[in-house]
Amino acid sequence: MKLQYIKAGEIVTTHGVRGEVKVLPWIDSPEDLCDFDRCRIDGKEYEIQACRVQKTCNLVKLSGIDTMEAAQAMRGKVLELYREDIDDEVIFADELLGVKVFADGEQIGKIVDVLDYPGNKVYVVKGEYEYMIPAVSAFVLDTNMQEETMQVRLIEGMRSDES
Repeated sequence: MKLQYIKAGEIVTTHGVRGEVKVLPWIDSPEDLCDFDRCRIDGKEYEIQACRVQKTCNLVKLSGIDTMEAAQAMRGKVLELYREDIDDEVIFADELLGVKVFADGEQIGKIVDVLDYPGNKVYVVKGEYEYMIPAVSAFVLDTNMQEETMQVRLIEGMRSDES
């Protein structure tokens, strides 16, 4: 299901005395967050005035957050991006939840979780059985977000009750 907002990271602390916040990004790389001009936090839109990468995090200056105290009040909050600002070809894990999964023309279940492992993501599909399907082209044959369907190829060992 296409979401209106994408959770992109968490504000973990402040940086300096002029209101910058440090964001731990949940998107693919910290550099990607620097491509955006606006975000949303607690339902309020903010202009991203500046963004730079520091190791695995981002240092972000938001409009209206000009003091260390104001930045401190943002700690623990989730930074969201507007889906309309992101290329339609990009699919996020949260958008895959509930997608119907088919193997050999039969529905085997729906995606209930997306696990993020170092090598690749793994889709957890629940139906009559539970399946763990690596998110790689060898097993994910097609994803249609308009119809909310995914075609996969199963092999032995993907079903959780198989030994």
